[in-house]
Amino acid sequence: MAVPRRFDRRPPERDLTRINERIRVPEVRVIDDEGNQVGMMKTPDAVKFAQERDLDLVEVAPEAKPPVCRVLDYSKYKYEQAQKVKQARKHQQQITIREIKFRPKIAQHDYDTKKHHVERFLRHKDKVKITIMFRGREVTHPERGVMILDRLAEELAALGVVEQRPTQDGRNMTMMLGPSKAVLAGKVDSEDGTHEHAGAEHAADEHAVNEDAANGDAASALAAGEAPSNGAVSLPEAPVSQEDGEVPAEVPSDGAAAENQNGAPDSVAPAAESQNGASDGTVS
Repeated sequence: MAVPRRFDRRPPERDLTRINERIRVPEVRVIDDEGNQVGMMKTPDAVKFAQERDLDLVEVAPEAKPPVCRVLDYSKYKYEQAQKVKQARKHQQQITIREIKFRPKIAQHDYDTKKHHVERFLRHKDKVKITIMFRGREVTHPERGVMILDRLAEELAALGVVEQRPTQDGRNMTMMLGPSKAVLAGKVDSEDGTHEHAGAEHAADEHAVNEDAANGDAASALAAGEAPSNGAVSLPEAPVSQEDGEVPAEVPSDGAAAENQNGAPDSVAPAAESQNGASDGTVS
């Protein structure tokens, strides 16, 4: 079942501007459509003067003695006035005041949660009224409330400014925080991220670019056959040969590897000879 609407007892809005025959005063001061002073005229004559030009006689200064009327197109005049009001409303900034309540004995977790709400309100360019509620004998220790408010203002200094210092009114202590100039200018992200985060990301990106440039310079120097100056890339040193031309035992030469593959070295030669044929001292 549909709920019936309540009867609106307010009178309908009426245009209170008097035009043409609604002007009841006997005499008016007339200004024509070009802005020139016509002078004092009887009201019927002024209405006829406006109708001859297909315009309206509009009372623009009813408080004057006699009232001042202008000859103009009233519908166009109403449109221009509405546009002026609309533009004035557009440039107005609506201020919303939020309120967050704390207790003097608030725990750390609850403090962090309420602080996050205050930070969210400030990022949305709202003012925040912070209230400390005292109960019982807590009102005898207002320094606890001042300590909480000062701590909150210090931790949110990048987002909000103190517009009203902590003041005590009965059992409540209040402080007003407003958005900072950086928030109003849009330099701080509305969701998350501050100047510090942006600066850290910029520094990290710059450091990565510098490392890439250094590695690129070292690679180009190696391709050109030059030794890198900054020591970014180093090549293993070649083994140093001894005076008699032998290669150290840690790095075998190609000749030694070929000798091991093709035939046994000199120290294994007697064993190979004993396998092929008997010596003079052995019995056949």
